[in-house]
Amino acid sequence: MSMLVSTEWLAENLGAPDLVVLDASAHLPDAGRDPRAEFTEAHIPGARFLDLATLVDPASKVPAALPDPTTFTQRMASLGVKAGDRIVFYDDSYVKTAARAWFIARLHGMEQVSVLDGGLPKWRSESRPLESGLPDVKPSIFGASTGNLEVRTKADILANLDSKAEQLVDARGAKRFTGEMGDFRPEVGDGHIPGSRNLPFDELFNADETYRSPEEIRAAFTAAGVDLDRPLVTTCGGGVTAAVLLFALALAGKEDVALYDGSWAEWGTDPETPKETGPAA
Repeated sequence: MSMLVSTEWLAENLGAPDLVVLDASAHLPDAGRDPRAEFTEAHIPGARFLDLATLVDPASKVPAALPDPTTFTQRMASLGVKAGDRIVFYDDSYVKTAARAWFIARLHGMEQVSVLDGGLPKWRSESRPLESGLPDVKPSIFGASTGNLEVRTKADILANLDSKAEQLVDARGAKRFTGEMGDFRPEVGDGHIPGSRNLPFDELFNADETYRSPEEIRAAFTAAGVDLDRPLVTTCGGGVTAAVLLFALALAGKEDVALYDGSWAEWGTDPETPKETGPAA
């Protein structure tokens, strides 16, 4: 199964016994949206609600940290996911949260995981069927393993400021990157990690919210000053749109990449971390 599936493909394969569709919608706090309520009102037939916003490591000091293996295993089991199932994540979120769900699943060793290209907005635009309510799901026995994706910590990023072994690419909008626009969280500082490049995540999508072609994705990174022959780490406001960059890079065939999960939510609240404002150097 391809890592990116079309609405046509999903419509043809809905109901397959080994296919699980998970709504991974989550929203920025200032969006004023309730993803569970929206799922209950209308979702792709047979889909289950992932509740991505609560799929975190409760013991981590990192804001909304990637879930630990126990938390991930419990969530998948509660959703009836079994070993060998094919998973399709979709969302109805401006920040394209299905990519974060894809990263989490791959991090925990799941191989057959995909993202629905265009998400629920494209599905709706094509007048495809929807259903309401919360499904009655029978829990399963599920065991997580370890995938081959890479995660970086604040300590790693601090060390990288000296070594410059990995490029940093920030997925936030240009005004937040430069510090011209303050963060929506009052406790978070302005600007970006020194030496970062800026590629706003929404530049990787077509007008219908589908991902651009691999060639266009590579061109967008190159235009942002990124050397695709060197390893890189993606960052953003809180690890969500950074995962969008990583998913796009995977579509483009680049593998030497990592996610700084704490991103600006962690870096920008620490008075000891260096910060820059203005455009990328």
